Amino acid sequence: MNESDDRNVIIWTDGSSLGNPGPGGFGAVIVWREKNIVREIGGYARETTNNRMELTAVIEALIALEGVIGRVTIHTDSAYVLNGITLWVHGWQKNNWMTAQKKPVLNQDLWQRLLLLTHERNAKGILEWKKVKGHSGNLGNERADVIATSFADENQVELFHGTVDEYSAHIGGSVFAEHAGMPAKRQGKAYSYLSLVDGVLAKHATWAECEARVKSLSGVKFKKALSEADEEAIIREWGL
Repeated sequence: MNESDDRNVIIWTDGSSLGNPGPGGFGAVIVWREKNIVREIGGYARETTNNRMELTAVIEALIALEGVIGRVTIHTDSAYVLNGITLWVHGWQKNNWMTAQKKPVLNQDLWQRLLLLTHERNAKGILEWKKVKGHSGNLGNERADVIATSFADENQVELFHGTVDEYSAHIGGSVFAEHAGMPAKRQGKAYSYLSLVDGVLAKHATWAECEARVKSLSGVKFKKALSEADEEAIIREWGL
């Protein structure tokens, strides 16, 4: 079975925190291919860390799939989550949740919960993990990031629940574009490029200008606007 199979569930997750520790948020985009449904989930924590929010995003996405049978693919830009669940957790268990340096494993409560959920999910179908590069134009990852950072900032964000086609119109492109061998970019000529760095909005005439502002920074937002109305919608989405 490959990732284009209509029976698959595909998920993108992300977490964010301000201050690390500080206020945080998580976000996930869940696509039920068989049912042609997309559902976004997200949440807020008053005092947390980025790693805890990354873990929480995956945990909440798996909880949302209770009763669903079939293959699930989770995309995360967190090396901590990916390496932890596929490599490190087995050693932690053998060592009574101590690291190789004989120190207690951080976020043990979340790792134990995630481990239980992965066992339950594997009993219902294959659970696959994939690493995605953050801020690389992957629309599923970008949207999960918007949800997570919006909750962390306590900005209003509307969580989507509808069909795949409606979602493509909502985010300005297909979350599956990358899997079809196409670049995951918003289609159409750019009206402008928007960036948000440390709460300060900027409008750019070219992608090069926008990229220069956000490159190598974490917790930033950026997006291509296709029209004046689209530009205004993005700004509202960012809570400005």
